[in-house]
Amino acid sequence: MKAVVLAGGKGTRLAPYTNILPKPLLPIGEMPILEVLIHQMKLACVEDVILTVGHMASLLQAFFQDGDKFGVNISYSYEEEPLGTAGPLSLIDNLNETFMATNGDVLTTLPFCSVIDFHHEQGAIATIAMHQRQVKINLGVIECDESSVVQDYIEKPTIDYQVSMGIYVFEPEVLNYIPTGDYLDFPDLVKKLVADGRKVCGYPFDGYWQDLGNPEDYHQANLDFPILKHEIFHGEK
Repeated sequence: MKAVVLAGGKGTRLAPYTNILPKPLLPIGEMPILEVLIHQMKLACVEDVILTVGHMASLLQAFFQDGDKFGVNISYSYEEEPLGTAGPLSLIDNLNETFMATNGDVLTTLPFCSVIDFHHEQGAIATIAMHQRQVKINLGVIECDESSVVQDYIEKPTIDYQVSMGIYVFEPEVLNYIPTGDYLDFPDLVKKLVADGRKVCGYPFDGYWQDLGNPEDYHQANLDFPILKHEIFHGEK
């Protein structure tokens, strides 16, 4: 099985760390976050990993090389200019079977094989790993109809919602919805698929997930990693 890892972003929210390192090379414990992801992919029987690279591509290639020391085959797809999150898939050849696509900066205990199995069971063209989050609103929320007549008044509500974990499983047909070399993000790709009547599923996961999008989340992930390490690498708590 193949996996595509989006590793070409500049990671501006994590500056100044990303002024000298691409975000996927930022350390979690004693290894880069992308090395953790590659190990998890190997556990899910992924043999070929394609890194989509742009920003500081030479550093990523120098560290991961051909993937031999990690037990997988690693190749590189270069973006001359940013193509969003989904756009880079259009530049990759031979994605002719079910494949994974992930962000290169996610720390999670999600067993990737469970998402892949779910995807096949559902017969979906795309499956998105999801995590539940909450937003607490510390104000009274007023709901009105079109005539500004109050219908409800909710004091300090808590809203539950599902968010994308940045981990996807796709069938190769999704490539038909991604124009070659054009900018396209995953939300827009999903909207295209849904509008065309294609089956897109969400895989709910209530275990650990942290997106390393800002310094606070990155710091928290480093605190959590020693506790999670065994579960991540062995699939056991």
